[in-house]
Amino acid sequence: MWPILALSLAGLAVAADRLFAFRAFFKSPCGCADPQARLDSLQRGLGFLSTVITAEPMLGILGTVTGIIGTFGSFEAESSAARAAATAGIGEALITTAAGLVAALALLFPYNFLLGLLSRAAARLERENAG
Repeated sequence: MWPILALSLAGLAVAADRLFAFRAFFKSPCGCADPQARLDSLQRGLGFLSTVITAEPMLGILGTVTGIIGTFGSFEAESSAARAAATAGIGEALITTAAGLVAALALLFPYNFLLGLLSRAAARLERENAG
């Protein structure tokens, strides 16, 4: 669960940083000498954000698998405490999966919004340098 939280915080930080970068880009007059370099600077961090969105559900599923493996280990004892531990293990495993999915979805929408802004920025740079 900690890796999911760490990746989520890092992803949110990157998304916020990119939002501020795009805001500054669209508020200022461009007049860039090297439009490709400007576009590259706007694109920085989006690959990391895409990787985080892909990795978080996988980490959630990994947590589920390891939780269920631990649960099967508790089935060896035939006590009610072992059954309670098994139930708690399965519940924890499912919470980990849900956390990974929610974290990925929370970053997916800003990521797609940033991709749209990147397209608009590319069109603006092309328009300003064509004329």
